[in-house]
Parts: sequence; C-alpha cells; structure tokens
Amino acid sequence: MLLCCGLIPAVSAQSSLTDPIKIYGKVIDQKTGKALEAATITLTAPNGTDSVSGHSVTDKDGNFSITIAKTTRIKIEISAVGFEKQLERISLDETDKEYNAGKFLMITDAANLAGVVVTAKKPAMTLAVDRRIFSADAAVTAKGGNAVDVMKNIPSLSVDVNGGVQLRNSTPQILVDGRPTILTLEQIPADDIDKVEVITNPSSKYDAGSTGGIINIIMKKNRKAGLNGIASVGAGTPELLNGSLSLNYRKNKFNFFASGNYNRSGGVAKGEAYRENKSAGVITDYFNQNSETDRLRRFASVRFGADYFIDKYNTISLTQGFVSGKFDNTEKQDQFYYDKDGALTSTGYRLSTDNDWFNRANTQLNYRRTYDKSGKEWTADFTYSGGHNGGDGIIGNQLYKPNGDPLSPIDNVNSYGKGSGNQLTFQTDYVNPLTEKSKLEFGARSFYNVSLDKLDVYSMSPSGDGVKLPLSNNYRFREMVNAVYANYSNTIGNLKYQGGLRIEQSTFKGELLDSLQKFGYDYPSGGNNLWNTLFPSLFLTYELGNGNDLQANFTRRINRPNFWQINPYVDISDPMNIRRGNPELQPEFTNSFELNYNKQYSSGNFLLSTYYRNNTADITMYSDTLSQKDIEDLNNASIDPNALLTTFINADRTNRMGVEMTLQQRFGKNFDITPNINGQYRDVKATVNDVNLSNYGFNWSAKLMANYRVVTPTAPLVNNISFQLSGQYESSRVTPQGKQLEQYGIDFAIRKDFLKNKAGSLVFNVNDVLNSRRFGSITDTESFYQDSYRRWNVRTFRLTFSYRFGSSDLDLFKRRENGGGGGGDEDRG
Repeated sequence: MLLCCGLIPAVSAQSSLTDPIKIYGKVIDQKTGKALEAATITLTAPNGTDSVSGHSVTDKDGNFSITIAKTTRIKIEISAVGFEKQLERISLDETDKEYNAGKFLMITDAANLAGVVVTAKKPAMTLAVDRRIFSADAAVTAKGGNAVDVMKNIPSLSVDVNGGVQLRNSTPQILVDGRPTILTLEQIPADDIDKVEVITNPSSKYDAGSTGGIINIIMKKNRKAGLNGIASVGAGTPELLNGSLSLNYRKNKFNFFASGNYNRSGGVAKGEAYRENKSAGVITDYFNQNSETDRLRRFASVRFGADYFIDKYNTISLTQGFVSGKFDNTEKQDQFYYDKDGALTSTGYRLSTDNDWFNRANTQLNYRRTYDKSGKEWTADFTYSGGHNGGDGIIGNQLYKPNGDPLSPIDNVNSYGKGSGNQLTFQTDYVNPLTEKSKLEFGARSFYNVSLDKLDVYSMSPSGDGVKLPLSNNYRFREMVNAVYANYSNTIGNLKYQGGLRIEQSTFKGELLDSLQKFGYDYPSGGNNLWNTLFPSLFLTYELGNGNDLQANFTRRINRPNFWQINPYVDISDPMNIRRGNPELQPEFTNSFELNYNKQYSSGNFLLSTYYRNNTADITMYSDTLSQKDIEDLNNASIDPNALLTTFINADRTNRMGVEMTLQQRFGKNFDITPNINGQYRDVKATVNDVNLSNYGFNWSAKLMANYRVVTPTAPLVNNISFQLSGQYESSRVTPQGKQLEQYGIDFAIRKDFLKNKAGSLVFNVNDVLNSRRFGSITDTESFYQDSYRRWNVRTFRLTFSYRFGSSDLDLFKRRENGGGGGGDEDRG
C-alpha cells in the first residue's frame, strides 16, 4: 500500500518533451513519522521495456531529487531496508519543469506468519556521498564474534595487530549509538550490532575529535509489536563458545527490550623478531626472538531498557547495559644472542602470565520531541559509562650459556594493577527545516572523563622479597570537552550547500601521584590558542541527474592523544620491545578535503573519492635504544640492555593524498559483490633530537565481499543456502623509521535458512582461511635494524545456530477475569 500526497506546480511556459524535468519528494516511515535516509528511488518510463530513466537515494532528511528527460508518464519505485517496496505512476504535463511527487509513507515489511515475524533481507551496505551504512547482519563471517570481526568486512577499514581500526590509514573515533564509549571493539558482541556508520569527513555537527573520521556502531533495538526475539548458540575451535538471547515486547505506549550475550575465544598466536644492532652504521651483534602466546578471552554482556511513547510527539527511552570480561594470557619466548660473526653467545627463555578482568556499566537516557512540521525535532541525551578493571602478571626470565648451563640467576617480576573510569556525556540537538529546501541545525555537548589507576611492579628475590621498581605507576587524569555547533543548509537549483562551525573547549589534566608529575593540555589557554577551538566545515553537492551526484567538502578537526599515548607507563611485556607513553604529547590538527562522485543505478552503486589530509603535529610512533637512565630505572626488571624503547612523538606534519573506489554490484537476484580499492601517497616530515625521520611512499589496499544465494524451491536440501567470501589485502606503507609490512586474509561463511518461514539458520564460518593474517614492521635506523611480526588471532572454525520467534498478537498483560460483570479479557497494559 502506498500513501502519497502529490502537489502539481503551476503551469509554466510552453516547453518541449526533450527538455529536462526535475522530480522531487520525501520518504517517511508511516509508523514513526520519521524521515527515511538511504531509501532507493528508481524512475522508469513505461514504454514497453520499462527502461530506467533515473536513480537516486534519499538524504538524511528523507528528501530525493532526480532530473530526467521530459516524458508524459513516469513510474516511481521506492525501496528501503525493512519496508515494503512501493510503486506509484504519475502523469506529467509537457509544460512542467518541476514536479513535486509529495510525501511517500513507507510501511514496515513484516508479516505475522504462524507466529513468526519475517522481515526483508538487508543489503550488505548502503552507499551515500558522506557515509557508508553497513548492515552487521550481512557480515555472515562475523557471526558469533565481536565488533573487530564486523570491521574486517567494511570497505575502507583495516584492523591492526591490537584490534584497533584504521580508516584510510588514520585512526577514527569510535562511537556507540552516537556517543563515546569506554568499551573496546573486542568487548562488543557482533550479534548485538544492528549497523555500522562510517563517516569519512564528519561535519561540524559531530565531535571535532574525529580527525580520522567516525565509526558509529548502532546497537540493535527492536520496536515490533508483540513479543519478538532471537536466540543463538555456537561453538568452534580453538576454544570458541558463544550464545545470545534477545527479546522485545511492545504494547501500546511501551516498548521493552533486553538481550544477553556470552563469547569465549582462545588460540595460540606466534610472533618473531630479527634484530641487527649497529654502532655508527656497523653491525655489532644479532638477536632473534620467537614467541607463542596462549590467549583465552571471555566476555559477558546484558542490555535492557524501555521506550515510553508519551504521545505522538514525545518519546523517552532508557537503556542500561553491563559488560564484564576476563583475559588469561600465557606467553613463552625463546631468545637467541649472536656476535657480529653470527656465533651463538647465549640464549634466553621467558615465561609470562597475565590475568586481567574488567566490569563496565552504561546508562543512557534519551528524550525526543517531534512537531507537526516534517523534519523538525529536538533531542536531549544523557549517557553515563563507568567501571573497574584490574589484574596481575608474573614474568620470569632466565639466560643460558650456549651449552645450556645457566648464565645468571632467574629474574622474576610481579605486577598488580587496579583502576576505575567514569564518563559523562550530555548532548542536545535541534533541527528546524525553515523551508522546503533550507534547514537550520544547532546543538551543544558536554563530555567529562575521569580515570584513576594504580600499577605496582616488584622485582622478586629468590627468598620471595620484592623491591618496588620505578616503572610502577599511580596516576589519574581528567578530561573535559564542551562544545556548541550550528549548521545551515539550503538548495539553489541543483546545488545543495551546508556550512557549519563548531566551537570546542577542551582540557586534559594528568598526574603521576607518586612523583607529582603533571601533564596535559588546555584549549584555549588563558584566551590564547583561540584558533584551536574553532572547527568549520563546508559541504557542496551538485546533482547531475540520473542518480549522479558530485560533492566537495572541507573540515578542520582535532585528534587528542589517548590515555595510553600520553601516560608515561612502561610496558615490559616484551623484554626487547618496551613501550612508554609521552606526557609531552600534544593534540594534532587536520585539514581535510574530499571530492566525491556518487552514481546510483538500478543494479548497484559506484562511489569515487579523492581526498587530501594535512595533519599538523601528527601523532606517530618513534623507537630508539635504551638510555643509561632507562636501564637504571628498569634494573632487575628482566629487561635486556639491547631492548628498544617505543614511544609517541608529534611529527612536524603528515600529508596524505588518496583515491578510493567502492562498487556495489548485483548480478541478478542471487549474486552480488562489493569491491573496494584505496590508493594513498603519504609524506611524513619529522625531526627528533636533530635526527631527520622524514619519509614518503605509496601504499594501497583492496577488499572484496562476495555473496551468493541458492534459490531452488524444488530442492529443499540446498534451497536458501548462502555463501559469503570476504578478502582483504594491504600493501606495505611507510613510517618515520621504516615501514609496515603487507598483510592479507580471507574469511568464508556458509548459511542455511530452514524451518517454517526461515525461522532457523545455521552458519558455519572460517576466519582467516589461509592462517595468514599477521602484522609486521621493519624499523631501520643508525643504531639498529629490526624485522618483526605479531599475530592477534589465529584461524578459527565456528558453527552457530539461530532461531527467530515472535508474534504481534501475543499480549503479556492479559488475564481472564473470574465471574462478575464484564467477564472478558481485561487489558492490563
């Protein structure tokens, strides 16, 4: 069913059927009254062949506009994820130059079939000029995993050795439901994610601390009528186990939802390092290291909440979440020392164990107010995240002579840590469409983050006595960001423009409580550095017609150093590769330019992006050998004097220039591919201690996701089987002191839908089919050369069963009255 109110403009001067005509309108969710973004609009001319005349997608306000060659009859087809496809035929007057097709009210594509709710299949990704919207359910290879597994499937994104995500080789800001989070990606279950928004160049509406773009993870929250849910259980190797249950109940003005998830994974990951130590460029000795890390990770989460629909204008939502986790790591290292001639001088064996845990809680209160004017709304949100963490570690290191006899006593180091962190965010946004084409947005945000952590490290004697080492760390920090913004957008002919300005006041204050050392930054400071508080943005979009858009944009943003980059904590988990934060580190600023071409057509979408980013004071990693003071501070800490110390510095600047192409192509009804290619030239300029670390080079990456579905109703055994193959490759790329090595991997999954109305599904997935996904680097300086690699995960095999259930007729709040007048069902809802 299609509800449409069209307005026919006044007759203009006589024109020819060969002249172009502009057709525009708006798409709205009939149930909520909210605009639908990324709905697909296709115009065809019913001339016997139904040839496609134009193609486009709606913007974030639900608006679309298509310019086509003049014709007297047009068929408009509208499709959107989770909604019934709509079809409307219109007749045009040959004198029209514009036609307002009006508002299209979309109806949810859900049917109550024998107690099972069936919804439309979501496409893997929706492409728009300013963002990509990726459906997490489409990432079959991530089923039963976590958010890291989902990110591997998204074009433009790559995952590093520590599970961190990069967007076009820059670190993006991670949001959950549009708000900051203290959770890592590994702590977010993939089965709890509804979709992921990737915004390459955010406007002034978004937090300025998003130099590398924004990844916004939208969690699942069902609002279907009645009781609905999905349950799943899975297992695999090595040591894989997962289970989840999600429930939703909606009745009248209330909507209740709850979900629980458990995920366990293990495996032994290997690493290697090859080192040449040099003096004045001449090799003095060699060092090799092999390691095996047995990792066991367990996560459990619970989310629940309710929506209260006060009236057709006002809605209040409350969501509560709890997450906990445990990490057990046992690492074995074999070390080999050689002289300059390659003769073995000594060996070493290191055994370390870590047992860590965390508990997190998240509370979010949301208020939404809509108005009779379409698109006008006011929202206010309050979010609290907090929790505790702790753990202990034991390191033992023994050196041996070439014949196997002990060379020195065993070095034992014990560590004990605990900490707490709390985040508060308040945000309010107001949107007012001034006219059919113009809109004003403004809002405010306040973010407060405080953390208190303590780490005690002891060198243990054979008698069991401990001596506290200088690398013990007792610290706290407070971070605050206050912001206001305003955006204005309008349309002149085929040109849409949006200009905005964001003003942010930011403060970071850290303190080492034992030494009273303080570090951090403040913008603006005493009225100075005012430019460091201003973040303008400008977006220009020109509609070329027939689903073709051309966009140019500019934004200025800031990347504030994170806690681990700025905290002078010393990580000695690898005795030859020590890490330490830099309290003198300052934020980096980015001027970002993009030029995008977007082409929508009946069987797919093509997006071409060219970009340029100028990062001033770019935060980058720097490695050097240990100083004499470092060796003294680390005495009896089981550290080799030849170890490397890696920290962070502010480079003078880093320039990135690149081209990215993404294609989403459907072949018939059963097969589709999404290839992505990104090429980038990087130019780094940096100087440390009068040493020139400047470097430049070209790198590229490619991803491909392919989906094929078997539809053979006459063969039930193979009917509704889906196959998904996802592969990625990243070439080597330059760093100030060397390069990151190439990496690649392939994931594969098979899915079978069965039972009545496809209520059940069985998924078998293999992550890292070739067991090839590893992360390596080469560092080359005057004092050393090192070639090393590490692994984060290993190849896994997992089988997961899911069952969907629900009924829009079920009423939990009905009961049968016994006797008395009325004698029927009384609604207690």
